[in-house]
Amino acid sequence: MGITIRDVAQAAGVSTATVSRALRGLANVDEQTRARVERAAAELDYVISPSASRLASGRTGSVAVITPYIARWFFSTVLSGVESTLQGAGMDLLLMTVSNPDAQHRLPPAPRLRRRVDGALIIAIPPDDQQLADVLKLDLPTSLIGVSVGDVPSVTIDDVYAARMATQHLLNLGHQRIGLIAGSGSRSPFTAEKDRHRGFVEAMNEARLPIAPHLQALGFFTSAGGEQAMTALLAQRERPTAVFCMSDEMAFGAMRALRSHGLQPGRDISLIGVDGHDMSELLELTTVEQPVHDMGRIAAEALLVQLHSDNQIKAQSVVLPTRLVVRASTAPIAPGQ
Repeated sequence: MGITIRDVAQAAGVSTATVSRALRGLANVDEQTRARVERAAAELDYVISPSASRLASGRTGSVAVITPYIARWFFSTVLSGVESTLQGAGMDLLLMTVSNPDAQHRLPPAPRLRRRVDGALIIAIPPDDQQLADVLKLDLPTSLIGVSVGDVPSVTIDDVYAARMATQHLLNLGHQRIGLIAGSGSRSPFTAEKDRHRGFVEAMNEARLPIAPHLQALGFFTSAGGEQAMTALLAQRERPTAVFCMSDEMAFGAMRALRSHGLQPGRDISLIGVDGHDMSELLELTTVEQPVHDMGRIAAEALLVQLHSDNQIKAQSVVLPTRLVVRASTAPIAPGQ
């Protein structure tokens, strides 16, 4: 038979309820009694059952993480920040994916979250998604990543500004015939894509330059999609001299397309992305870097603030800065281009 809470109570000369309160760190135990209980527990090599502690506190010790993708770099990097923070706090993660944006029931039905989790972290789900609204109506402690909804704590970047920064960099290098590789275009439900398109349009309009439809293509936020999109742009009679890619992964594919056509990124056509992907430095890609791991970490910390304060304190929403990182894939426009 293993050591039980009764054995600790007998050794310390207190009730089992006092042992439970002392070992769970509750305030209504005087320090001498707590020390006596902890000493008895240590001598007997007793550790309080996590499940029993959670049952007594009414908590599950779990957090739901709801995300549309796992394998894509942005989402996996956000998840690494979330996981390291929550696991460090002794929380378990219940991962819920909604990998097909066009499918019905994109989010798990809200009732599935009841009594299963203490809170929720939601990554880049469109703010007008009805099932997102249903989850928020559960009134669980919640943090959002990559999207803002009302007064729910969130961690985002300014995607409009990031796209303006990227486009302005190309403009500053003298480029006027600037192409765009977007995600899924007007059909996209995601806020980041819409905001990045808006930033591109604003920068071009301020420069009084036309936005040519034939210099825009869809890359669906994948490397393969970026390669196909760049191939389509190269097939135009009048090629772009520079291309803004809405993600680094699409820019990697665009680089591959250029090289397969005997062209050099930067020398022949300038390319810029957004993200700060781990591979961007190796591939010499100019990018607008966002602190993706920090987004996950800060959102998880905001959720812990809510959990530890019994939801009496609302964590603040945060907009993290982005920065332009210039590498060899962009260069001043060559004479005659």
